[in-house]
Order: sequence, then structure tokens, then C-alpha cells
Amino acid sequence: QVQLVESGGGLVQAGGSLRLSCAASGRIFSRYAMGWFRQAPGKEREFVAVTSWSSVTTYYADSVKGRFTMSRDNAKNTVYLQMNNLKPEDTAVYYCAAQTVKPNSIVVVASAYDYWGQGTQVTVSS
Repeated sequence: QVQLVESGGGLVQAGGSLRLSCAASGRIFSRYAMGWFRQAPGKEREFVAVTSWSSVTTYYADSVKGRFTMSRDNAKNTVYLQMNNLKPEDTAVYYCAAQTVKPNSIVVVASAYDYWGQGTQVTVSS
């Protein structure tokens, strides 16, 4: 079993920055691909970023490319999402997720992820 706990969300003005963290416990974290997703009110959960277990490959949604950076520290069992130049349309609950079946693959479909955190709210005011 894997437990994921997100933190770092909050309220920020447009153009500001936040850094989300996702701490993992349980099974061998370093063997998972990790993803970030978000869900705004009334909308479906959408892909934000993913990194393979080896961190060799990281992939971003077009909507966040150039503004968000995902990283992982396997020694600390933690992944991060640095979010810069935030926009009101980035407002959502952000979730981290672990994908164990193909940990060296880039998977952007939420249904392929096995474990999810509880989410952290990010609100960007205009």
C-alpha cells in the first residue's frame, strides 16, 4: 500500500508562485512513476505533469509548460511541483498520484494511476 500526502497549496495572486510537495510512504517509492493532476469545480480531473521513476523523462501539459516544474527526491520519498507565473485558470485542487504498472513510461491518463493523495487547494486571484 502507498500513502500520498500533498501540501503547499494556498491562495496567491496572479503572477505569483507556489511549491507543492507530495510525501509518499509505504512501498518502494523510487520504483513508481509520479504524476500531478488537478480538478477545478465542475470540471474533470486533468493531467498536469508526470515524471518517470528514474526522473529521466518529465512531461507537462501544454497549459503549464514553461511555468511549472516537477521534480522528485527519491531519498526523501517526495515529489514537488514548482508553479510559477500562476494564472486564475490554475485554480483547482491538485493531486499527486503514483503509477506502478509502467513506472518508466509517461502516462497522462488518470485512470492508469494506482494511488492518490487527498489533494491540496490552489487558488489564484486575479
